[in-house]
Amino acid sequence: MTKTSTKETHTRERLGTPTDLTPEATRDIPAALAGLLADVFALYLKTKNFHWHMSGQHFRDYHLLLDEHGDQIFAMTDPIAERARKIGGTTLRSIGDIARRQRIPDNDADYVDPQDMLSELRDDNLRLTSILREVHGVCDGYNDVATASLIEVWLDETERRTWFLYEATRNGRGAND
Repeated sequence: MTKTSTKETHTRERLGTPTDLTPEATRDIPAALAGLLADVFALYLKTKNFHWHMSGQHFRDYHLLLDEHGDQIFAMTDPIAERARKIGGTTLRSIGDIARRQRIPDNDADYVDPQDMLSELRDDNLRLTSILREVHGVCDGYNDVATASLIEVWLDETERRTWFLYEATRNGRGAND
């Protein structure tokens, strides 16, 4: 046994959350959820960053849209973390933990054009859709229908955000913009 797996086993034993899922499931599903949670936090912060720094002709509409999106994304965080704990796993512990796991990139630019903000968030939400499907697949592999059910709701919400952001970036040019 490696040092890391010994530490993980010791942590699981100390937490002792009862579950009927296999030890492999309680290892793999929380690991997938931790990566998902890191991406959700990254997308939340980017959405709020763009909400705070929105400017231009459609300021009010975009500012309110991104505020709504930020609230919806943030609402995912606690259920993701608590689901990992409910099934006997652990979850994120710090900003550094998020930074090591996130796949959705940050945007630290001093200025981003409003249309570029919306396009970037559209693409990030589309990426989150793929990540949600990957985690759903892990849950399906272990017959964890409860986690899979939560993910299905988040998939629908993420697809809706992607759609709204897509429509806001089309500029009336047509279907292949």
